[in-house]
Amino acid sequence: MKIVDLHCDTVMRFYRGEHLDGLSDSHISMDQLREGETLAQCFAIYVPTRGPADTPEKLEQARTYFDAAYAAYRRELRLCADRVAPAYTAADVERNEGEGKVSAILTVEDGVTLNGAIENVDGYFQKGVRMVALTWNWENSLGHPQSGDPAKHALGLKPFGLDCVRRMNELGIAVDVSHLSEGGFWDVAKNSTKPFIASHSCCRALCDIGRNLTDEQIRAVADSGGVIGLNYCNAFLHPVSRAFHDDRTAISELIRHLRHLVAVGGEDTAALGSDYDGIESTLEWGGCGGQQRLAEAIIREFGEKTAEKITHLNALRALKDIIGA
Repeated sequence: MKIVDLHCDTVMRFYRGEHLDGLSDSHISMDQLREGETLAQCFAIYVPTRGPADTPEKLEQARTYFDAAYAAYRRELRLCADRVAPAYTAADVERNEGEGKVSAILTVEDGVTLNGAIENVDGYFQKGVRMVALTWNWENSLGHPQSGDPAKHALGLKPFGLDCVRRMNELGIAVDVSHLSEGGFWDVAKNSTKPFIASHSCCRALCDIGRNLTDEQIRAVADSGGVIGLNYCNAFLHPVSRAFHDDRTAISELIRHLRHLVAVGGEDTAALGSDYDGIESTLEWGGCGGQQRLAEAIIREFGEKTAEKITHLNALRALKDIIGA
């Protein structure tokens, strides 16, 4: 079963000088991508500000990190060019598959380096970025992150954030609402003219944390034509009372959340967004190389046709509608 994964943090390892080919002690490597039958992997440049980038020095550090991580990502594409290739449109994914290559789709986790300048959105696009999570866990020039404080969680996008949503729609960059405040989520839902994506989130009805989506939010993503990539982090899957006492992610927990996603949002909304190499959970199937075990469980639960949608067709359809055929 082909897999399209909407989020991983493996670029951080590239930044540290490690290589996709031969990468060890990780959820993803070149061999694992092929063993796991990955059709397309979204590689996120996560910008680790560790707090609001509210001074020129912090912003410069964020830009420096972004540029170095981007260079490391491009280096890995060159080194593995015979087995992996960038994808900028849905047609690129199809072409790469025909050539026996895994597609790499570049994304950004935290638009902090946009820094209030709309021309920087165009800069992302020119670099090949095709999805941007507007925030991570800190306020930036676009808006506010999810929060356990209801008042903060209700804060919406800033005027620049709304400008970015419009420009991303025009260019063909997917708006990613994972990590965004609920107020910001609804600003995206009201203002985006294209489908939008939650690249790595789960169901709040089953695990009541701010990073997860309410049923109303799930329906809003579905109504937009977007998709929700299920996050494999144990703390997003277990009931909260268990999350801090059990670091394991069982396939049965993922199926439980997928069942809820399909029941609430429909079978065209559920997708996969592993958060590989960004989580410390002990995964029942090990990592990317063993993910066909998860695929087999999805087939058993939903049948072949719906399983194909969850594992790859829904994500491909949404990306085609957003970034182009």
